[in-house]
Amino acid sequence: MPTGPGGLDANGVWQYGEDDTEALASDLLNLGMASVSTEVGLLDAAVAAIVTGQILQVLSTTKTDTSSSTSGTYADVSGLSLAITPVSASSKILVIAAVILGHTIQNGGVTYAQVLRDSTAIGNLASVAFSMSYGAVATPNGAMWDFSPNSFNFLDSPGTTSETTYKVQFLRSNSTGTAYVNRSGYSAAQGGSSHLTLMEVAG
Repeated sequence: MPTGPGGLDANGVWQYGEDDTEALASDLLNLGMASVSTEVGLLDAAVAAIVTGQILQVLSTTKTDTSSSTSGTYADVSGLSLAITPVSASSKILVIAAVILGHTIQNGGVTYAQVLRDSTAIGNLASVAFSMSYGAVATPNGAMWDFSPNSFNFLDSPGTTSETTYKVQFLRSNSTGTAYVNRSGYSAAQGGSSHLTLMEVAG
């Protein structure tokens, strides 16, 4: 440690000088005066200590209003979108969606939905028409103007530390009728709420 007025150490960090009458004060001033390289090394060590599978952050949103569409192309569902910035590029994002879908057409009216990472659909099922992530026949058992709750879970690997947006889209499958989110085709009083949750999982 320098004596007298002080000086720069080998790392370029100013160290306060000391003599017999000022030893305690100067030692206290020097505490925590680590170099930038040392601080970066400590941060790297902390990141390396993260256990695989550990939940690093959780984001969630709930949609309580309704949305409708008469289009045969996908449209964003307002209120079911979240942006997340992963801590590490090796992290995975567990996407959990619970969406109520409805349709006004009996015997064949279908509302489909999908989840996107930015502009890319994720978790597609090849066995479902149009390769949609999940879908609901709006008239199960022939009941007119019915609605159906749908769940979607997918462990995504975005491979980035940049902000990434996940969102739900929906469409009407046939040429007539109206597709709904959070209500049946028969009545706005029949429905509920939908949810989207993102969990960053350490990779």
